[in-house]
Amino acid sequence: MTDGDAVIGTIRATRIVGPGREFLIDDEPVDIHIADGLIADIAPTGALPSRGEVLDVEGAWAVPGLWDNHVHTVQWALTAERAPLGHAVSAAAAAHAMSGVVPLPDGRRVGTGFRDALWPDRPTLELLDAATGAVPTYLINADVHSVWLNSAALAREGFRSDDGLLRETDAFEISRRLNAVDAAHGDSAMRRAGEQAAARGVTGVVDFDMAWGADAWPRRIRDGFAAHRVEFAVYPFDLDRAIAAGLRTGEPHEEPDAPAAGRGLVHMGPLKVITDGSLGTRTAACSHPYPHDPDNFGMLTVPSDELVDLLTRAAGAGLAVAVHAIGDRAVTSALDAFTTTGAVGSIEHVQLVRHADLARFGRLGVVASVQPQHAVDDRELVDRLWSGQTAIGYPLASLRDAGAEMRFGSDAPVAPLDPWQAISAAVSRTEDDRAPWHPEERITIGQALEASVRTSLRPGEPADIVVCGADPLVASGETLRGMPVWATLLAGRRTHAGS
Repeated sequence: MTDGDAVIGTIRATRIVGPGREFLIDDEPVDIHIADGLIADIAPTGALPSRGEVLDVEGAWAVPGLWDNHVHTVQWALTAERAPLGHAVSAAAAAHAMSGVVPLPDGRRVGTGFRDALWPDRPTLELLDAATGAVPTYLINADVHSVWLNSAALAREGFRSDDGLLRETDAFEISRRLNAVDAAHGDSAMRRAGEQAAARGVTGVVDFDMAWGADAWPRRIRDGFAAHRVEFAVYPFDLDRAIAAGLRTGEPHEEPDAPAAGRGLVHMGPLKVITDGSLGTRTAACSHPYPHDPDNFGMLTVPSDELVDLLTRAAGAGLAVAVHAIGDRAVTSALDAFTTTGAVGSIEHVQLVRHADLARFGRLGVVASVQPQHAVDDRELVDRLWSGQTAIGYPLASLRDAGAEMRFGSDAPVAPLDPWQAISAAVSRTEDDRAPWHPEERITIGQALEASVRTSLRPGEPADIVVCGADPLVASGETLRGMPVWATLLAGRRTHAGS
């Protein structure tokens, strides 16, 4: 074993799993030789002289570096400072839980992770006021598409709501304000979050934070952030600014004086467009109404003509587009816009898809950016709220069989930033002793790994490598979920040293 942050020249006696394995003739251990941040050679153990610092893993398994393709980085990083509410079984219980929360230094109480769609009672302003008094109190839904505020918080933020709930655009604005901590505070939280991600084998994320990442990420790199690669997105309200700055998807975005460990880590990502709501907030745009609410089909928050205009402008400026579309009407609208404009990019979430739309992903080359853990977390919500829908819920195998390219993510903080949880959920479709939920949508471990990486273990590829303490190809869903990560390498530099 070596110290963290060491530059590794040779990984000795490892077994390769996932992309790159197809180039080996047997399962015997090999040495991975690294030079200048790249895999220089792969040879049978001991066949070539070791170079540089040696990491002897004694037959442990290596996979390419893992990516989380959907993260709200600042909100995820700040989650540790907020009261968890996932355990709350009712609105009354959530309100009571917030009554004992110590306010943050800015005077606000903040909780996160509630799921009111499963509660027997409804959130009300009176209930929250009675429990929390004059301290501004904010409860963020697990899906981040709604927030529950008391009267003091509403007055502080300048909003009005009869029941204390703000949804969609107003909810996002509240989250933006809560996330707008001073740079030193936010960057410190990001460094801690980066270390946690590296400990789970993460070597890259796509950042969908709503702040202007073109300034934030170079600053973090200057201050020593070097835990993983980043592709940062912009939103429509910053599209003109991004075009004026000449930002183009895939291009590096850093300063010449960046520390050596941080060079080449930050790239421009896509334009992110949120076109509908969410399942938990009952705003995802669907073909059929929500139960006991015959007029509620969810909402398309970006009309089709406006979406076409955004994709046209993005494509002309060299920007890919990531379109948030959860309900089947929103997925169809997004695919139509990609068809009309010829833009490239992804549809994020893809939680309800019409049968006729499945093959369009492959034909158009639109990536299905999905979060498999949501299928596990939302199974009760789906059975309750989407039982009348005729489209396919949370498809994986159906998308793959139709020729779609899939990329996995977490949507952190909606689910933990842990690719192994996503892989486990995709393979098992359960996380407890319940039977798999819609097992026909399971995929293989090999397919799940393909959706979780950007590179392969072969000469010439970046030396982004994860050393695992168990063989992923034969691991159970439980073992995958808790996969021991012995080491994480980023361009050959060790970002995590396990035990």
